[in-house]
Amino acid sequence: MKKKNEKLTTKNLEKLSKLLKRGEEAWDLDISGYHVRAGSRGLALRFSYYNEIGKRRVLSFGRYGELTAAEAREFARESAALVARGGDPRQLIENSKAEVRRNEESTVGAYLQSAYHYHQSRMQDGKGTLGRIRRDFTCWMDRPMASLTRFDVEEWQTYQEKLDDKKEQARIEAISKGEEPKKGKRSFKTLKKSYDSIHAMLEHAASRSIIENNPLKGVKLQPYSLPDTEERVTESRRHLRGDETERLFKGLQLYNEKLKKERRNSRAHGKKYLPDLDLVRFSSHHVPFILFMYYTGFRQGDIFELRWEHLDFENQLIRKVISKTKRHHPAPMAFPMSSELMRVLGDWYDQRGGPVTGLVFPSPVTGRMLTNKAMDKSWAAVKDLGGLPKSLHMYSLRHNFASQLVMSGVDLLTVSKLMAHTNIETTVKYYSHLNPGHTRNAVEKMAKFSS
Repeated sequence: MKKKNEKLTTKNLEKLSKLLKRGEEAWDLDISGYHVRAGSRGLALRFSYYNEIGKRRVLSFGRYGELTAAEAREFARESAALVARGGDPRQLIENSKAEVRRNEESTVGAYLQSAYHYHQSRMQDGKGTLGRIRRDFTCWMDRPMASLTRFDVEEWQTYQEKLDDKKEQARIEAISKGEEPKKGKRSFKTLKKSYDSIHAMLEHAASRSIIENNPLKGVKLQPYSLPDTEERVTESRRHLRGDETERLFKGLQLYNEKLKKERRNSRAHGKKYLPDLDLVRFSSHHVPFILFMYYTGFRQGDIFELRWEHLDFENQLIRKVISKTKRHHPAPMAFPMSSELMRVLGDWYDQRGGPVTGLVFPSPVTGRMLTNKAMDKSWAAVKDLGGLPKSLHMYSLRHNFASQLVMSGVDLLTVSKLMAHTNIETTVKYYSHLNPGHTRNAVEKMAKFSS
């Protein structure tokens, strides 16, 4: 087939679009390498050249109609000039596209959903880490990781603190109206946990050369003022005061009776197939669950995971790996059970039919582990029935356990072990003030030795 050569003007392109058959080409007379090729969708505007290693390459600008003849000629001239200087126009475009793809893949959201999601899926709290980043850094999801700066961190922290101030105000208003308070202001520790999560992700990306380095290396959050921190610690880490212990047990009793009464009504109205709760001590798992937390100080997560295999009734011990300290202490730890707890668990064990294995407090619906919010409604009901403050968090039962031990004169090292703290400094920091007489007695003993 004879090679067609003519100046590829608008007039000639219109003519060629009708005359050329599929696969045929026409080459420009003025610009070497510039040509068109007929295809099923019209004329493709192209530039043919040889790169520096002598390999023929073809660069397509687009289709006639999408580009004008003048635009195509300008692209062709620029490409020819680049080739004359030893460049490779097609490689330049491919590099540019690859850079765009790399930038898209290296955004916070893209990396979170791909490589980092796989990495965290093997971690104990991986789901929680991914959730924290996704929830608290929505505004950064489309940002390339390498573009983040100190200013972005400062802006993010300011926004989060303003958001928390609004939540705290809403919580205070709810309490003043006698309503169930929602979550208020997060502690600096909680905010820092979110920031540390995304900081670790950037470190992970840098270690795998997805980005050159962590752009936030050395950038830290600004801590809250001291008065705010002290106030929040006092609110979240407190023991039961005054008659609150009595009110707790009253609430548990009334809640237990309430559920039994509801079951009696259900059975009286055509639901005889439902078990008779008057024949057992506990109307549901909620009461023994709360009592277990009260008598052990265990975190909710560890009670959710508790299995019958962890309980040694013969030696009155609980042997379990504690979730929060698993990395530091992978072996099971032993915790003694009080006589009262033995009675609670013994009754619950009998009520459950004497199981050998399985969860101690499974979901009554699925039989699997309870969810994080599974105890929220029952705890709110117990507080309401017992006349406890609506703001009292269930986690206070853990702090009450430690506080009562310290105030009873138990040494801090023993309390630290029973609380499964990774180091005694945590115990000293939050509970040593509850027994100032302990240090005073030590000083007096020293004085007696020297007199």
